[in-house]
Amino acid sequence: MLAATIAAALIAGCSSTQQEQDETRGWSAEKIYSEAKAEQGSKNFERSNKLLEKLEARYPYGRYAQQAILETAYNHYKDQEPLLALAAIDRFIKQYPAHPSMDYALYLRGLVHFNETQGFMSFLAKQDMSERDPKAARDSFDSFRQLVTRFPESRYAADAQVRMGYLIGALSNYELHVARYYYKRGAYLAAANRGKYLVETHGNTKQVEAALGMMVLSYDKLGMNDLRDDAKRVLLKNYPETTVLDKDFLTDRAWWAPW
Repeated sequence: MLAATIAAALIAGCSSTQQEQDETRGWSAEKIYSEAKAEQGSKNFERSNKLLEKLEARYPYGRYAQQAILETAYNHYKDQEPLLALAAIDRFIKQYPAHPSMDYALYLRGLVHFNETQGFMSFLAKQDMSERDPKAARDSFDSFRQLVTRFPESRYAADAQVRMGYLIGALSNYELHVARYYYKRGAYLAAANRGKYLVETHGNTKQVEAALGMMVLSYDKLGMNDLRDDAKRVLLKNYPETTVLDKDFLTDRAWWAPW
C-alpha cells in the first residue's frame, strides 16, 4: 500500500513537473505558430518542429494546424532530412487536396527531389552512368510539371519552369551517357534504343542531334541498314550542318557537356 502511494506521488510529481516545464501551456494556436515560425527563421528547425507538433496535437483543426504540416516539411527540407520532408508533404496533399497552398506543396516537393538530384548531376565525373538512378530527377520534374499545369499563375511557376528545363537537360545527358556506355561495350541495340528514347521523349533538347548520331552508328554496327539510313535522313534534314558523323563524337566530351 505504501509502495503504491509512493509510486502515485512520483507519477503525479513527474506530471506536475512536465506541466510546469511546458512553456506553451495555455498558448493559443496563433501564438504557438508564431513562435515556431520565429524558431524557423533562426534556423532552429528541431525546436520549430517540436512547437509545430504541439500545435497539431493541441489544435488539430483549423488553418494553423494545416499550415503546420507544410512548415514541418520545410524544416525537414532545410535540415537535410528529405524523407521526413516528403512524408510531411505527402500527408498534406492527401489530407487537404483542395488547400490554397497546394501550389506551394508541389513546389516544395519538387525542391526536395531536386536537392536529391545533386548526386545524379555529378555524371561528368568518371562514373558508370548505367548504374545511376535518375528517379529523383524525374520525380522532381513531375512535381514541377504538376505545379505549372495546375497553377500556371502561381508565384512559384516561373522558377519551376526554369528548374524543369535544367532537369530535362540533365535527363537527356543521362540518356546519352548510358547510350555511349552500351555502345563502347558492344551492346549496339541497347545504345540505339537509348538514342531513340531520347529523341522521342526529349525532342526539344540539344542532345537530339547526338542521339540521332548514336542511332546511325549503332544501327550500322548491327547491319540494320534501313534503320540506319532512316536515322541519318532525319539527322541531316534537321541538322544539315551536323558534324557528328564526321568525327568520333563518342569520345568528344563537348557532346556530354552540361546543358
